[in-house]
Amino acid sequence: MNIFKLHLKYAGDTEHTALKYARQKVSYAELEHHVEHYARYMLHSGLKSGERAAIALPNCPEFIYCYLGITRAGGVAVPLNLLQSPRELAFMLQDSGARFLLSNEVIGQQLLQLPGLSLTPVILDQACRDQISAARPAAFPVIPADTVCTFLYTSGTTGQPKAVMLTHANLVANVISMDKVSDFDRDDNFLAVLPMFHGFGWATSVLLPLYLGCTITILDRFMPKEVLHVLAEENVTVFCGVPSMFSLMLKLRRTLPFPRLRYAFSGGDSIPAEKLREFEKKFNIPVIEGYGLSEASPLVSLNPIEGLRKVKSIGIPLPGIEVRTVDEKDLDVPPGEVGELIVKGPNVMKGYFNRKDETEAALKGNWLHTGDLALRDPENYIFLVGRKKELIITAGLNVYPREVEEALAEHPSVAEAAVIGVSHPVKGEVIKAYLRPEEGQTLDKQDLLRFLRNRLAGYKIPETFVFTGDLPRGASGKILKRLLE
Repeated sequence: MNIFKLHLKYAGDTEHTALKYARQKVSYAELEHHVEHYARYMLHSGLKSGERAAIALPNCPEFIYCYLGITRAGGVAVPLNLLQSPRELAFMLQDSGARFLLSNEVIGQQLLQLPGLSLTPVILDQACRDQISAARPAAFPVIPADTVCTFLYTSGTTGQPKAVMLTHANLVANVISMDKVSDFDRDDNFLAVLPMFHGFGWATSVLLPLYLGCTITILDRFMPKEVLHVLAEENVTVFCGVPSMFSLMLKLRRTLPFPRLRYAFSGGDSIPAEKLREFEKKFNIPVIEGYGLSEASPLVSLNPIEGLRKVKSIGIPLPGIEVRTVDEKDLDVPPGEVGELIVKGPNVMKGYFNRKDETEAALKGNWLHTGDLALRDPENYIFLVGRKKELIITAGLNVYPREVEEALAEHPSVAEAAVIGVSHPVKGEVIKAYLRPEEGQTLDKQDLLRFLRNRLAGYKIPETFVFTGDLPRGASGKILKRLLE
């Protein structure tokens, strides 16, 4: 199956709402109409099979029309992270070799001024929309399922972003795997507030509900008070977010009843166990934590929706996906021991665009080497302990940042913690912790040291604490540790 066919079984439905945005409602029949016309327009504009077309839009119905229309026309959709700097956006446009840029007037004009780019602009003003609506019929190409349909740029948390090449088959397989472990039906209403340019938001809040024939309620940005209002007033049943969203919602004093909300899903980064429990208690809804990465389309594992959820775990592999934890020689480590998490399945990427060496390093023996360190328990639940590149070795002893961050997050005055290793002339590395205090709270080094002594071995306790009002983040809300010093 191709990605643009996910919604087609409901294409004749003129009654069921596919998309809700502001005061606009789009039925499944109208959705198909728009996608077809966008595809026609791109073909008549000269888009060739395999050519890249960048999308620079906030969350809106047109983002979906553009993405599905590009892929139906045989092109490769390149969603741009609008939170990136102009230099980073210019890099993505140049690196991808994008020929077209689909955007609105404000964002498009800004991007078209970037130096060194040669792009064919598709600025979605009223005149362009009229041309799209009037686009004459076109012969759509036959597109094999193993054809690349999108470039997703990695977050660059530990280095330069790379374009992950995902095929139609990759994305469809991931959607089907998610469906197999869910109990969703057409009456469900998904809130799409995560950026659509991010793999987790796109897969869980757009592709999955389209495949199921559900309703998608779209917000163009995350505003905690507005999200609470929409969850209550629009009868949302499924909310997919990232840890930073849950933390911000916890700060709100007001709690509204959510008459139909059934599940909240957390991905993109780990959520501290204390915050998870606090959110569930305050809003009276289970938070299902999962794990994924762009290279895996993106979801790899999920705590069971029905069944045992283990706190601090990222769950068990989705159907059809194999995972292992291995040592430096790619030999399996026993349950309970830390190793690199590697993944195999139909969701694993085709490779990195124009990066042969990095592709070969990541896809050894058809196993995706995630770079994440994890352990598995006897029931195959996975527990992340940190990034391989972030492992801190102090005086010959291994320290996993996540363990230290979890301990710090238990302190009542700590809102967020990020731990890194910094070079040391004797120990090799020592631990440095960046802490964001809870609003109205102050932090004290000596108090933190006393607090940690009861929770961590001495060599795991940070030597340096930095108190800050904010931490650098990527599009998913993930802390960018490469920007910490």
